[in-house]
Amino acid sequence: MSLPPRRGPRPLFLHLGLAMARGLGAGLTLPPDHPPGSDGAKTPAPCSAASPNWSAAWPISKAGRQELQRINGALAAGGHRPEQFRAAVLRRLARQDRALVAGIAAYRRHPWRRQEPDLPVLWREGGSRLLDYGGAGPPLLVVPSLVNRAYVLDLLPEHSMLRWFAAQGHRVLLLDWGWPEEAERAFTLTDYIAGRLERALAAPSLAPLGPVALMGYCMGGLLALGAALRRPERLRGLALLATPWDFHAGEAAPARALAALLPGLEPLMQAGDVLPVDVIQALFAARDPWGIAAKFRAFAAMEADSPRARHFVALEDWLNDGIPLAAPVAREALGGWYGRNDPGQGRWRVAGAVVEPAALAVPAFAAVPRADRIVPPASALALAERLPGGHIEMVSAGHIGMAAGSRAEAALWQPLRRWLAGL
Repeated sequence: MSLPPRRGPRPLFLHLGLAMARGLGAGLTLPPDHPPGSDGAKTPAPCSAASPNWSAAWPISKAGRQELQRINGALAAGGHRPEQFRAAVLRRLARQDRALVAGIAAYRRHPWRRQEPDLPVLWREGGSRLLDYGGAGPPLLVVPSLVNRAYVLDLLPEHSMLRWFAAQGHRVLLLDWGWPEEAERAFTLTDYIAGRLERALAAPSLAPLGPVALMGYCMGGLLALGAALRRPERLRGLALLATPWDFHAGEAAPARALAALLPGLEPLMQAGDVLPVDVIQALFAARDPWGIAAKFRAFAAMEADSPRARHFVALEDWLNDGIPLAAPVAREALGGWYGRNDPGQGRWRVAGAVVEPAALAVPAFAAVPRADRIVPPASALALAERLPGGHIEMVSAGHIGMAAGSRAEAALWQPLRRWLAGL
């Protein structure tokens, strides 16, 4: 039986279009060897200072044109012909584009497929389930983001954060939010936090286990924080992994730029009551538009049956297996978090009450990845430093690598285990 084709990297047209735009941009801006015009003078390059244009920035910006002039000067000083440089650059771009296509093709036909584990379900509501990963010891309840599948923390049988903690003496429970159906598509953040998450914490099957340590990852950390402030009696501790707080920390412009897209996204959300997966993926890609092409070029050079390639495919399958976001939540997140910076300004409310980290009444752990491109470290630190008596763990990893990378055990899992042991 043939395996179903993969769809990723999503959205594919965006990543291929970026590669094409890069080559097109190089072709427009690199200096060709211009023949003399009819009057015997050489025709100016399209981006030269002699080019007639009304914006003084076509086809590249003023800064780009200054860089081009610097390159032209270096070529002249070294006695190199501009057309040779142009040909060399275009040859390199062509090699990189071939490697990108080869990497995407190798990924899409790779034989590895995830086998869904058969786990006990302790509680269920709508599409959400509380999954039991077993383990003997105090309970650890994990809250993932709403926009990605929960299994990034159970990526591979041999590389699973959740199974590792179960083996280390914790009863590990995972709240799988599931796909938003009709009811969930009308949910706000309050519905998820003060409703579904709190009801999961109050599930009768959890009562014999006692208070839980609640762990939230990325957006899930904000949800977990909101629940911890409302129901501290059900918790023995709160761990927040790569959780944003001050969305304007460092530089506010990127966050505001995301929020500015909200009016244009409204027709899509009104049509289906969700922010579609491919739109979410495009928003993430905008944080590092060239990074995806670079990693697929690298994948093209890997041995297909190597552990490294298997890990790459597992992670990419997870990244491309996204979940749409309920439209009311998308509006709150883009407009309230990214646009107005409500959490950082002390204005974010859940069920009418301000979410104030300084009011947390349970021990706290905050992991801040130093190389995070999704949640800037300054944003996560703004939250970590507001937690009373909280332990701050600076992790030498990125946003995903911290939890699921090849060095995640040493970088995060072990420090978190030591903190949990002290509760």
